[in-house]
Parts: sequence; C-alpha cells; structure tokens
Amino acid sequence: MSDRFILSKEHLKSFLRKISKEHELIAPVKNRSGDTLLEVIPSVDEVIFDLKSKPVMPAKNFFFPRSETIFKYQRKGKHYKFDEILDNTPRILFGLRSCDLWGILFLDMIFQENFKDRYYLNRRINAVLINIGCNEPMDNCFCRSTKSGPFLTHGYDLQLTDLGDRFFVEIGRPRGRELVDEWNYFFSPATTEDREHQYEMVLEAESRFHQIVDMDTAVSRLINDEVDETLWEELGNRCQNCGGCAYVCPTCYCFNIVDIPISDTEGERLRIQDSCTFSGFTRLAGGYNPRHEKKRRIRRRFYHKLYYDSKKHRRPSCVGCGRCVEICFGRVDMINFIKMVCEQGERSSRESSLRLGEILIEAGLLKREELKNALERQAGTGESLGTQMIKEGLITRDGVARALGYQLKIPENAGTGGSSGK
Repeated sequence: MSDRFILSKEHLKSFLRKISKEHELIAPVKNRSGDTLLEVIPSVDEVIFDLKSKPVMPAKNFFFPRSETIFKYQRKGKHYKFDEILDNTPRILFGLRSCDLWGILFLDMIFQENFKDRYYLNRRINAVLINIGCNEPMDNCFCRSTKSGPFLTHGYDLQLTDLGDRFFVEIGRPRGRELVDEWNYFFSPATTEDREHQYEMVLEAESRFHQIVDMDTAVSRLINDEVDETLWEELGNRCQNCGGCAYVCPTCYCFNIVDIPISDTEGERLRIQDSCTFSGFTRLAGGYNPRHEKKRRIRRRFYHKLYYDSKKHRRPSCVGCGRCVEICFGRVDMINFIKMVCEQGERSSRESSLRLGEILIEAGLLKREELKNALERQAGTGESLGTQMIKEGLITRDGVARALGYQLKIPENAGTGGSSGK
C-alpha cells in the first residue's frame, strides 16, 4: 500500500473543510499586525492560511497551555468536592513546522516519563499532527544543526512538501492513513517524478540555512566543564529576567501550581508555565534561594537544554527554531551562546598553543618562523599544536616532554626509575 500521495493545492481547503467537521482545526494565519499565529479556525472559508512563515508561538501551547485550570473545588463545612477539568477535544494541527512537531515529540516523552500527566496526554492522544516541511529555512532557523528539520523522517501523521501547484504527502502514522483513506478522492498516488522532485526539494532546503551552529562542540565543552565563569557573568548581566525564551521555546516545560480562591467556599487550582530564569523559580520555603544570581540561573538553563538532556535523552532538547533569537533583546539566545562557547574554546586552544610554542623556542627546539607557519596550518586542521608538529616531524614526543619538564623544573630522571640521589 502506497504511503506517498499528491494533494492538489486547489483541493486543500476542501480537504481541511471535511476534516474540520469532526475536529477542532488549528492552523497558521497572519493577524492584523502581520504576525503569523497558530489559531483555532472557525471557518476554513474565512481565513487565508500562511504556510510560508513560522508561527511566532510554538504549538506546545495547545497541549501545555500557558495557564490551565486542572480542577475546581467546593467546600461545605469540613468536606471538599473536587471537579477535575480534562480537555477531550479532538484536534487537527495543520501546517506545523518540523521544529514544533519535534518539540511535541519531546514533550510526549517528558509528560509520561515517570508520572503520566493526563492533562497533557488527554489533549495529545486526541490530536492529529500535519507537518509541512520548510523549503526555505528562515533567517534564524538552525534545525539542521539540531537534527530536527527542515523535514522529518518520523513522528508526523502527515507531512507535506510544497511542490509548487501541489503538495507531496507522506503518511507517517495510522491516523494519517485514516485521513487519506477516508477522503481518498482528494489524493492521487505520487509518481516517480513527484518523488524525485520532493527529494530535490529536501536537498536544496538543507543547503539554504543562514545559521549553522556547532551544537556538538558546545555540548562537549559543557560536559567537560570547559566554559569559563566570565561567560556566565556576561550572559547574566545581559538577561532581563523576562522569561520570553522559555515561553517561545517548543520544549521548555517548567510550570508552577497555584490555588486561586473564588469565594469563601470555592476556588480552582491552576497550572501556569514558569521559567528557570525567574528569580523566584528556585526559592525555597524558608526564603533561601540557591540560584539568586542571574548567572547561576542562565547557567542552569543552558546546562539543562544541552548537557543534562543530552546525557538523559541522548540529544539536546533545543530544536533549532530560532525563536529565542527573535525574542531576546539581550542576545542571551541559543545561537549566540553556542558561538560564544565555541569562540571561547578556540581562544583557549590558541593561547595554549602559543604557550607551548614559546616553550619550544626557548628550549631551542623550534624556530619562530616554524611556529608561525605551524599555527597557520593548525587553524585549518583543528588539531593541537603539539600533535600537529609531531606528525609533521618538526619535533619529537621526547623533545616536547623535555621542554615542558625544563619549564616546570622537573628533573630529567623523574618518574623514569633512575637514581634517587644515592
């Protein structure tokens, strides 16, 4: 049975009109201010979908709202009555970006990892996800660096690729198959030419990114504790403590629980999205706050998203959507952070290389012109200076060891089993 189809753009609204009769339809539309938002669509005929722009806010808000009532309570004397609020609305999210869909897959794991969160899962189990791949990555997108786009290989119910006058449709999960089977007269089998065209679009999209970041190096330097304290100090000074980065992030899931009295006998319990960069996030009941300094909270945020999630889930939780870049006027965003970490590491490496080079010159094992040329070659290879010069035959391992031993005033026979002075 084929899992690749063609949907003519002329039939798109008719298809959405049909599926929205039994589901709440959510899709990207441009508002009066020119922002693209994911919104509930009351009538397909009254909106113009914006499938070219990335929505300002992530899709997570439809499964993990910014604020939600999880139950209401009433008191009669000493007795309480609780009414749990569960959202069972069947939804179809159409026009999701790959980064947002990957963010939902991450939250799926988080909200059923230890304790199954039925407020999240109730919404999730009744949702169909229709993704549209990004033919043209936007200016601040870097999902290629996080391996979460611009097209996905799994996780979607349906994935669309814009081929001009038609969409190439891929079925990923059974619910996607059910939609295509139920409304099969909107679809036609994809031809070999269609498949080749779609493959070319994917390759072209991967070559069009404006932002390429070295996520692996940043994660490695965090793991090895190679990030200097001055970097956290600088980022802490820049942060305005607004929490915007957490609210627009597809994978941030911190929340707080508060009870709101409505009257003397009634009230409700709310779950509200929170941010680890807020000053009160880690404040304890006695008033003590282990992360009262902004630099400590910033450090925690980036360690969580890159180091701790990599260690626990084998990949960072950043999906490369670039929204934090767009919202943070202090430039405490993921792209800038990764670049700062990598540049700091390169400076440290260059400084170490220069120190080693000067030691070798002072020991008479290397000429200054040879050091200059070696440093130029090292910039292209990324290897340590010592390793590179040994490979090139400029020095030997014993020569480096003797020079360093001389610099550190280590006796030549130290650790070699030689005479102890007897």
